[in-house]
Amino acid sequence: MIKRKLEEILKDKLFSGKALILLGARQVGKTTLLEQLVSNREDCLWLNGDELDVQRMFENTSADRLKAQLGDYKIVVIDEAQRIKDIGLRLKLITDQVKDVQLIATGSSAFELANKVNEPLTGRKWQYQMFPLSFAEMVKHHGLLKEKRLLPHRLVYGYYPEVVTSEGREKQVLKQLTDAYLYKDILAWENIKHPDKLLALLRALAYQVGSQVSFNELGNLCSMDSKTVEKYIMLLEQCFVIFRLPSFARNLRNELKASRKIFFYDNGIRNALIADFTQPEMRQDIGQLWENFVISERMKSLAYREIWANSYFWRTKQQQEVDYLEESDGKILACEIKWNPKTKAKMPLSFAEAYPNSEFIVVNQDNVEDFIGV
Repeated sequence: MIKRKLEEILKDKLFSGKALILLGARQVGKTTLLEQLVSNREDCLWLNGDELDVQRMFENTSADRLKAQLGDYKIVVIDEAQRIKDIGLRLKLITDQVKDVQLIATGSSAFELANKVNEPLTGRKWQYQMFPLSFAEMVKHHGLLKEKRLLPHRLVYGYYPEVVTSEGREKQVLKQLTDAYLYKDILAWENIKHPDKLLALLRALAYQVGSQVSFNELGNLCSMDSKTVEKYIMLLEQCFVIFRLPSFARNLRNELKASRKIFFYDNGIRNALIADFTQPEMRQDIGQLWENFVISERMKSLAYREIWANSYFWRTKQQQEVDYLEESDGKILACEIKWNPKTKAKMPLSFAEAYPNSEFIVVNQDNVEDFIGV
C-alpha cells in the first residue's frame, strides 16, 4: 500500500478544533486516504454526500438534532460533501456547536465545496488539496532508482492511483477516467449545455500544453466565444484537472504581462485526451511532456511541504523565455526544463540584468529529484 504524504499532515491536525477540508479531483484517492486515517476507529461516522438520505439528514437541521444524530462519534467524515445543500452552514453548525467532534469533509469540486465553506468556516478549517500520486511518494514507496527508471512510463501514463496499480491496463483505466467521469461535476452543473465543446476545449489545451494560450484562439478552435472559454477553463481548474501559470512581469516594458500557460495535473490524463500513448523515445512532444511533468510535480511538492510560493513563466516580445519561475520570500528562482541532460541552457541576458539576484537552474532527468524535493 502506498502511503500518502498528506495522511501525515491530516493526522497532525486531528482534534485541533477546526474542520478538515480535503479537495481533489475524482479518483485521486481521497476516500482511500481517509479510510486509512480512521481505520480501526469505532468512533468514526462515515457519510456519503451522494446518498439522498444523507442529504436529507442535513435539511432544516438544528444543533440539538445534529448532536442526537452524531451521538458518541468522535470523528465525522462527509465524503463528496458538495452534494449537500448549504453544506458550509451545516459544517459551521457542527464545528461551533458539537465541540468534541472532529469534522472531515471531502469534495471533488472547488466551485461547489470550497466556495460554499470559505465564508461560513472562516478561521474554522484547515483546507488541503490532494493530487494524483507524486514522484516523491513513489520514491518513498519503492526507492529513487526504480522510480527514475520508470520516468518514461510516468511521462506517458501519469500517476493516478488506479493507473499506477493496474500494470498492463493503463490505457483502459485512463479511458474510463477521461470518458466524462473526471468532469462529472462540471457536466452536472446546470449551465454546461455542450459537453462536446468542453471535451474539444480539453483536447485543444492538451495539444497546447506548455505553450501560451489565447482564449480567442481557443474559442475559434472550439466554436465558443472567449468568455465561455475562460469560464470553462476556470471550472476545469476548480475540478483540479488543469492549472494555469501566469506570466511574470516587473521591470521590463517588453515583458508579456497578461499571458498564461496551462498545464495538466497529470500527464496520463493529457495523453488520454489526445489518444497518444507512444513511448517518449518516439514522440515529438517529449519536451512538452517533460515540462508538464516537472511543473506539476513541483506544484505537488510545494503543497505537501506547505511552502508558500508564487509560480510563473517569463517571456518577452522578442521570444526570450524562462520555462518556470518561482517567487518566495523576496527571492526569485528561474528554471529551464530540459529532458536531455546534455542540453545546455543559460539565463537570458535581459532577465539576468532585470533581476540580478535571481538563482538559475536547469532541471533534467539527472537532477529532477532535487527540484521536486525528494
